[in-house]
Amino acid sequence: MTKMRKYLLFLACLACAAQDTHWPSFRGPNASGVADGYPAPVSWNIEKSENVRWKTAIPGLGHSSPVIWGDRIFVTTAVDEKKDSSLKVGLYGNIEPVTDDAAQAWKLLCLDRKSGRILWERTAHSGVPKIKRHPKSTHANPTPATNGRQVIAFFGAEGLYAYDFDGKLLWKKDLGVLDSGFFVAPEAQWGFASSPVIHDDLVIVQCDVLTKPFLAAFRLKDGSEAWRTPRTDVPAWSTPTVADGEKAQIIVNGFKHIGGYDARTGREIWKLRGGGDIPTPTPVLGHGLAFITNAHGGMSPIYAVRLTATGDISLKEGERSNWHVAWSQPREGAYMPTPVVYGDYLYMGRDNGVLSCYRAVTGERLYQERLGKGGGFSASLVAADGKVYVSSEEGDVFVVQAGPEFRLLATNSMDDLTMATPAISEGTLYFRTRRSLIAIGGK
Repeated sequence: MTKMRKYLLFLACLACAAQDTHWPSFRGPNASGVADGYPAPVSWNIEKSENVRWKTAIPGLGHSSPVIWGDRIFVTTAVDEKKDSSLKVGLYGNIEPVTDDAAQAWKLLCLDRKSGRILWERTAHSGVPKIKRHPKSTHANPTPATNGRQVIAFFGAEGLYAYDFDGKLLWKKDLGVLDSGFFVAPEAQWGFASSPVIHDDLVIVQCDVLTKPFLAAFRLKDGSEAWRTPRTDVPAWSTPTVADGEKAQIIVNGFKHIGGYDARTGREIWKLRGGGDIPTPTPVLGHGLAFITNAHGGMSPIYAVRLTATGDISLKEGERSNWHVAWSQPREGAYMPTPVVYGDYLYMGRDNGVLSCYRAVTGERLYQERLGKGGGFSASLVAADGKVYVSSEEGDVFVVQAGPEFRLLATNSMDDLTMATPAISEGTLYFRTRRSLIAIGGK
């Protein structure tokens, strides 16, 4: 092997290592939920500190996931200045919001990845919340995003903020009152949850809200608006996903308007009608397909859309596929958790704990199993080292062997409520629980 080839191989290894280290936004690179290349834990014990690297208390209440770049971890929270905020988990149908009439402090925290020590925290905004929240929700739902230089924190109606890695505020944007309440009962304000995404020099936000919903891109350098595309849909809690290609496209979930948009211009590329009326899961990519699911009301579909789709690709009555939709399942979709594509398989987790495995390319269901003995599941699925991790709201983490046959490897307790989706870096899992951020990994 020549010196030049050795050098190029060395650079390629560095690039792979960097990719496996960073978890820059909700569900990691391209919202995949996957981080391979390192051994990942099967079992742990919080009480006995077995396979627990560190545990750090996080003030306030937030369902945002941690994001990671190098040795920095960033997480957001909202701190009630008068009391400890309540949280009600489980499967229930209440739509009445929580009234938090005391002032809150919306914060961005930076931690050292190796030790869990808090390096700095910044208060982005203080005041009484402009929008109420659901009893299972928080005022800090959106996960931040980073590119290794800037960190973007989004707090819905309380604004969009950009910081550098030392905690210096670079810019902020007021996007108005973003009310994601139930369109059937607008008084049921539930809080905002869609996370920002960084693509090249743009910050992309999906704001499907009750009044004038839109998809927009802001310039990363100064927060100026690059483009804004109006949406005709009901409120959603889904985060958009960017599919790179000859022309990068932003793929969004929706009820009336699932779709793809040109990342540079915001121009619509394709659209698909027909979904659950409270869209929450994020679109995920794999095998040249975008997998989109939602569930509520009359529908709970799974769609596998080809990334080459253009125009109106909606299925006609009775159809399961067409030129642009490779396959679909009309009644097997997920309400809350985002699925994961890992290898040749799509793993779909429902909010009642039912886990299903499909062949990603064909949609053939290989198994369907229930995890646990009841209770809710809100965190999205992630995968690493041949394992799929599924977290319940009560804090049980089910470790399932990846593959076409169901095999439960372990069930581990986080000893706390767990609503947020975990992050993964170099084989270590980072769980944000009700009160802590916990690093789980072998010594």
